Amino acid sequence: MPELKRLHAGHAPAVLAFELANRAYFAASISDRGDDFFDQFTDRYNASLVEQEAGVCAFYVLVAEDGSVLGRFNLYDLEDGTARLGYRVAEQVAGRGVATATVRELCRVATAMHGLLTLRAATSHDNAASRKVLTKAGFVPVGPADLGGKSGTWYQRDLRP
Repeated sequence: MPELKRLHAGHAPAVLAFELANRAYFAASISDRGDDFFDQFTDRYNASLVEQEAGVCAFYVLVAEDGSVLGRFNLYDLEDGTARLGYRVAEQVAGRGVATATVRELCRVATAMHGLLTLRAATSHDNAASRKVLTKAGFVPVGPADLGGKSGTWYQRDLRP
């Protein structure tokens, strides 16, 4: 059974393998991270860990029993009880409810571990799968989003009981 784990330094090789293996799959629905992301992966990864340690962000990985990464689930800009949610799952598990179940779990973690009251996420109009995940996980549309030139929608979920 895959497990949601807080990102740590030891996850770096599995995260890089996940990003490389799924690069073309991700680029079909969201902007490609570009070669610089991969060329500077170690520096960016370490910077993310520093941000996490500072409490600005919280990064999670969905880890399979064999140690491979099946998904990344991130909370950005933790401030005043609110954060932005970003996520991506491996092509091999897409369409199986993995993203929805993990987003739901992260909503519980966001409250219990980070004291968050509200999560926001944006997705492009082209990304039907992500819209479906957010809706099934209890998010509601709250307004338009500009995603690097692509039009989309902001979604929000109130985490209060």
